[in-house]
Amino acid sequence: MIIEIAKWTLIAFGIFFICVGGIMLFRPKTARETLRKAGSTNLINYAEITIRMIPAAAFIIYSDYSKYPEVFKLVGWFMLLTSFVLYFVPKKLHHNFSNKGADILKPIYFQLISPFSILFGILILNSVI
Repeated sequence: MIIEIAKWTLIAFGIFFICVGGIMLFRPKTARETLRKAGSTNLINYAEITIRMIPAAAFIIYSDYSKYPEVFKLVGWFMLLTSFVLYFVPKKLHHNFSNKGADILKPIYFQLISPFSILFGILILNSVI
């Protein structure tokens, strides 16, 4: 049962990355404004971190059933550990980092990196399905 939940969580995560890639490609200003909101409020900050832990756990749980078990474990543990670290980073620092990133990443840059998001989503789906 837990394996099936992890599998469907990863399928949803792969689709999420494909959709984000589409937003970055076709609505780069929307993607940039969304990045600016990271860490802006306690709710957004801690919800973002907590939600990120769900696919991280799914990567770890499903790793032995995926096409690339070691990669899945590595990605899952990396996401999980960095999420725990982010709980202790001050919200203001997280938000300032997001704003600096949004300042650097002009809309054209979002469009240029969007294929990587789409590719990552496809790779997740290919490794799970």
